[in-house]
Amino acid sequence: MTDVRTVDLPDVTLAYRESGPADGPPLVLLHALGERASDWDVVLPALAPGHHVHALDLRGHGDSGRPGAYGLPEMRDDVLAFLDALGLDRVDLVGHSMGGAVAYLLAQAAPQRVHRLVLEDIPALYPRPASALPDEPDEDVHFDWAMVRAVRAQLDDPDPAWREGLAGITARTLVVAGGSASHVPQERIAELARRIPDCRLVTIEAGHLVHGARPEEFVAVVAPFLSE
Repeated sequence: MTDVRTVDLPDVTLAYRESGPADGPPLVLLHALGERASDWDVVLPALAPGHHVHALDLRGHGDSGRPGAYGLPEMRDDVLAFLDALGLDRVDLVGHSMGGAVAYLLAQAAPQRVHRLVLEDIPALYPRPASALPDEPDEDVHFDWAMVRAVRAQLDDPDPAWREGLAGITARTLVVAGGSASHVPQERIAELARRIPDCRLVTIEAGHLVHGARPEEFVAVVAPFLSE
């Protein structure tokens, strides 16, 4: 059973989906840009039995607040505030794409809070040509377009400290790459894995949406890692 809840943090209200046994080890799931917590539903039944799972809508996404101030550091700080609000001292943390960047920034800033870290198809971030954004649609969407513009700008011109800080991550880490069908440069994902001290890299030829395209293969590598 999955419960949908909200928590009021100092800067934003976050919505999240909670499932799994209350006494299980805590697991936090962070979605990609433009997604929401329900994006994890395809793998949640296989992950929840062994963990107390919290899948978040990050700020500007889903049912969480749209405060107008956006960026990866703000999302990192929201997740830390979420852990504090729920009394989660140390967690396993899984992040996909943008959520992976948020996850590794948290693991850099508060290494004592992260036990195991799973990063899905997110590279070491380097400057790149500015992303072309589509026009904002007339109909409502489940994310704030101001958030998309702000986060894309940071991904296009990232703080070099984010890349250098990978060496300070102490959590045991699994990097899951999407292989040749992904639009993400796989050599940058391999570099990410090399920069994190206690890390191994697994490639699943699924493209960027690894857990969505190949959920059984994703779970087959992630679940044992989270149980080690």
